[in-house]
Amino acid sequence: MRPDWDSYFMKIAYAVSERSTCDRAFVGCVLVLEKRILTTGFNGSPAGQEHCDEVGHLMVDGHCVRTIHAETNAIIQAALHGVSTKGATCYVTHLPCINCTKVLINAGISRIVYSTAYRTDENAMNFLNAANIEVEQKEFRA
Repeated sequence: MRPDWDSYFMKIAYAVSERSTCDRAFVGCVLVLEKRILTTGFNGSPAGQEHCDEVGHLMVDGHCVRTIHAETNAIIQAALHGVSTKGATCYVTHLPCINCTKVLINAGISRIVYSTAYRTDENAMNFLNAANIEVEQKEFRA
């Protein structure tokens, strides 16, 4: 059976998550505009830096600070390549954290589709609501 568009892009987000190098959460993100993929991102260290799966986690206050989150990496890729993300949909395996939420808002993302509520942050949800960003949880089936 042919998948609907949301299922199709979520499946791609999960494929992207396989590139993650921080095993605390394998997260993948796909930014899409008008059914076209703009960029992708996964959890990993800054370019040229050692990865968690090579040297371990760098933990500060219960968070691994060695890793850049998938959503932020997708936005960075758009910036590096001159791709506008205004009005795009963010397909991401996990609900964005507060910092990624703020980045997505400022990048002009209009909709977020996620599968797993890794951590639900009330502040992040309040920010998304205030920014009128549609948020939808979509169950993922391989």
